[in-house]
This record gives sequence, C-alpha cells and structure tokens, in this order.
Amino acid sequence: MKKTKHLLLWSSVGVLLLLIFAAFDENMLKEWRRIQGAASAQDAPIDVGLRQVVTPGLNVSDRCVSCHIGMGAGEQGILGPGVVAPHKPIPHQPSEFGCTICHGGQGRATEKRDAHGDVRFWPAPMLPVRYSFAGCGTCHAPLHVPNLSALEKGRGAFERLDCLACHRLDGRGGTLRPGGGGMEGPNLSYTGFKGYDPLWHEKHTRHSEEAQRGPWKDSFGPVGDADRESLAVFLASRIGAPTLIEAKALFHSVGCLGCHKVSGVGGDAGPDLSRSGEKDPGQLDFTHVPGQATFSNWLAEHFRSPAATVAGSQMPILGLSEDQIELLTMYMLSLRRRELPGAYLPKDRIQATRFGAREFAIDGATIFSAFCAGCHGADGRGRRYPGTQPFPAITNPDFLSIASDAFISETVTRGRPGRKMLAWGEKDGGLRPDEVRSVVGYLRQLGGGVAQQPDPSPARWVKSDASAGKRIFAAFCAGCHGKNGEGGEGPALNNKVLLSAATDRFLVETIGKGRRATAMAGFSISSPVRPALSKGEIEALVSFIRTWEAK
Repeated sequence: MKKTKHLLLWSSVGVLLLLIFAAFDENMLKEWRRIQGAASAQDAPIDVGLRQVVTPGLNVSDRCVSCHIGMGAGEQGILGPGVVAPHKPIPHQPSEFGCTICHGGQGRATEKRDAHGDVRFWPAPMLPVRYSFAGCGTCHAPLHVPNLSALEKGRGAFERLDCLACHRLDGRGGTLRPGGGGMEGPNLSYTGFKGYDPLWHEKHTRHSEEAQRGPWKDSFGPVGDADRESLAVFLASRIGAPTLIEAKALFHSVGCLGCHKVSGVGGDAGPDLSRSGEKDPGQLDFTHVPGQATFSNWLAEHFRSPAATVAGSQMPILGLSEDQIELLTMYMLSLRRRELPGAYLPKDRIQATRFGAREFAIDGATIFSAFCAGCHGADGRGRRYPGTQPFPAITNPDFLSIASDAFISETVTRGRPGRKMLAWGEKDGGLRPDEVRSVVGYLRQLGGGVAQQPDPSPARWVKSDASAGKRIFAAFCAGCHGKNGEGGEGPALNNKVLLSAATDRFLVETIGKGRRATAMAGFSISSPVRPALSKGEIEALVSFIRTWEAK
C-alpha cells in the first residue's frame, strides 16, 4: 500500500511539473511570442497572441502572420525584427489569399520547421526564398511568353530607349532625375495583366512635339517599328514576376514542348509536366542527389544528369549551364495548378484552360524553339544525343532550295509515322494551321532566306527500272537508310508521309547533290570509295524508292 501511495504521489508531482513546463513553454518560450514581444506599433507594444488568415473560399487557415505580423491585414506599420516586415508589393493583398497557397508549407502550424514544411512526410514544403515567384503558378498561367531571345531583345529595347527615365518596371526606374530629367509615369510592371494604351507612341510623340522643354522634350524621341514590336512583346509578359517569366521563356527556348505537355499542349515522349511542381519530396529517390533532400535540389540534379537521377529516364543530357538549370528549376516548381473556385480564377488561367489561349508566343521563332529545337537544334542544323539516331538538318540551304512550303508544312502537320517526328498538326495538344505556317516561314529565315527554286515539272515524272534501282540502293544507300529504308544513320525513306509529299525532283536533287555539312554526299560526283551515279541510275533509284509507296 505504501509503495502504491508513493507511486501515485510522485507520478502526480511529475504530471504537475510537466503541465507547469508546458504552460510556461506555451506562454513564454514560443518563438512567435518572442517575435511579437520584440515588435511594436508606433513605439507601443502590440497585443501578443496567435494571428491567422482565414479564407473559407480557398479552404485556407494560415497562422504564418503570427510571426510575419506585417503581412497581416492592417498591420503593415509594425516595427521590429525583419521577420515582421510587410509583404513586397504584389497585385493582390496577401491577407485575402493567405500564405500557403503561394508559398507552400503547413499553414496551421506554429513552430517554424512545421510551418515551413521542413519535416518528414509533409508533401508541400515551403518554396525556397530564391524561388518565391514560382508560387504565382499556383493560380496563374502567364500567356504568350516568348522565347528567351525575344524577351531579352524587348528588355534591351526598353533600357536602350531609357523608358526607365519615366516608368517604373519590376522595382526599377520611374524617379525624377537631377536637372529635371524623367518623370513619374505609370508603373509598367503589371501590363501583362492590366494592359496599356496601344496608341502610346502616337500620344508620346504628340506630347514631345508640343513640349517646349522638360522631360517630354529631353527624354523622348520617335521609336522605330522594330523596337515598338519588341517592346510590345516585352510589355505583354510583365506580370510582376520577372524571374518566373524569364524561366518560362527559357523553357520555350530549349525545345521542352517537343517531348512534354504543359496545360495539354506539347509532345508525348516524356511525362506531362502540367503539375510537376506538386511532387511530394517524400516519394522521390535522393540516392544520387547531393546536398539537402529538397525537391528543388532533385530537379536541378535531374536537369544535370537525368538518367542518374531517375533510373531508365530517356531524357538526354542537355548541356545546360547552372544559370539555365536554376531558371528551369524555378519553372518546374511553378507548375502547381491548384483547383480554385471560379471567383478566384485569374483571367490568364481562364483564357488558357477554357478558351485555349496559348501560354507561348505564336511567332515562328518561339514555336520553333519551344517544339523543334530540342531535336533539330536551335539553328535547325540537326542534332544528335549519345545513343540516339541523328535528327536531320532542316535549315540546310540544299534542303530549302528544293523543299516547297507545302512540303515542309505537310511534314510538320503529318510528321513521320514510326519515327520521333510527331504529327504536330493532327495530334491533341499540337499546332494550329497558322502556327505551322509561322514555323515554315521562320525556317526559311533561319536558313538565310533561301527560297524554293521554281519547279515546272509535274510531281511524278520519273519512269525507270525499279529493279536496277534496288541493286543501287543495296550497294550505296542501305548502309545509312536501312536495308528496307527503315532508317538508321540516315532518315527513313520507307515512310508514307515522306513519299506522298516529296516530288520526284525533290528526291532526284537530294540524291544527286546531297546535303552540304551533313553525312549525305552528292551521288552525282564520284568519291574515293564509290563511282558517280548517272542521271539514269539516280532515276532508277527513285523508281525503286517509290515502290515502297504501294506497300
């Protein structure tokens, strides 16, 4: 009995001490209490207590403002340590949407590690600070983003023309200068959302002509058509998240859409990336990922060495710089399409998901770099990855001089069945007819403006001995194009789209003249390893190739 009393006594004392410590910890030691205790409003203490943002429409209850006090509604004037600073300016109020919808993390937690999601099994940890703009992708789908070259050209025009003298853009410019230069014009950081006056140049020119002195006279001059076009592309991309737009522009520059879909548009060779930013780090293999086991580190290592990071990955090593890897990691993290009630859907996402607006610019250069450059190279001169068959050069002047626009359009539209070249004009998530035409026009431009030579002959005019052509093919062509024309080092010739679209002149000229700077030599000229083919032999070869059409 005595032992039982002692056990009851000391266990009660232990529980009492535990409760006292818990109460002391909860009311005195919590980090959020210390932060609030060090903060003040106009040199007066603030009320210490849990704060939270509740948004029933989004099912959000975030207590982040218990530490980040200045980001709460009506508390932007709080003074104290840096953690209580107000949110940087953005188009909407953080207090209306909460914190975790953009930044990730565990909103109802009150401990730092828990709130930031830096704990095991929490599927949505907070985005690293350097990738904060990636959170915009939760709700937004920025539209008509060009490739990186066009974006940099527009930015260069904006700075070269000194638009920053009067306008603020992404935190820069728009301040008065010594000597009366410049003025405080409209902030252009959000023109991608809010739009701008399309007649701005005419109005600016009129103001400049009417002014006698001051910034209108000193800071503005007429802007050429090319610069105005570049400025229009650049301003249409300004949504207040410049790093995210740059990341998306890079994604549109390295050919990723040739293999991957985003928002239903793109290729099928790789996984759909539309929601790749929502991956649970706890489900990833970090065996070959150096550094911390974070999703951003996993993505960066995957871009450096895809097959080493994901066993069996078919993605080639792209040879990206570290700056490019950083930007692409940002873009992947931004692909996190949260389901939102209609009242919260921004216009750009509605346009993209419900009305088919393109997230990429539809000029030929952007479409080519987004869909084609990954295989054919940024210059269109072909490309080859280790362990793969080469992709053909499509800006070769020998090709462009004999390929009609109709032939190239047919190739892009119908692809090459059985090969990696998809039917971009026929597949779901492919290209529209006007986009195909833009690509064809850009190919001509990229190839130096080479136009097709006039061809008065009919499409099919060769009539020769196919059996003789078969012997010639086996002797000179099968080594590269395959025994049955199935392709190898050279393109597949036994392909229904190629055979239906190519004219006899196209085939005769290609065999006779070859393609400069490629492995395809001209067979009308002899070499040390083979004799030249006569005109009749080349035509016999074409007749044999045509026999595959019937099969």
